[in-house]
Amino acid sequence: ELNIEATSHPLFEGLGGGAHVYFVHSYGLVPTDPSQVLASVDYGGPVVAVAGRDNLVGTQFHPEKSQAVGLRLITNFLKWRP
Repeated sequence: ELNIEATSHPLFEGLGGGAHVYFVHSYGLVPTDPSQVLASVDYGGPVVAVAGRDNLVGTQFHPEKSQAVGLRLITNFLKWRP
């Protein structure tokens, strides 16, 4: 379940709580600046799912394989004008 921490970020427009996304690997990002964590998941502890700052955003999951949630994220990204 995606825990959106930056609820006002345009990437998450139209997404509510309980969104599920598709992870396929075991790599993890350890943030040096927690303010850059935009969303996380709990997988035996917090795992960064989306990180970003300024006009940069990266996902740790596959939005293209995340069904309706992924489609919404991709659409929001394409509409985003930082």
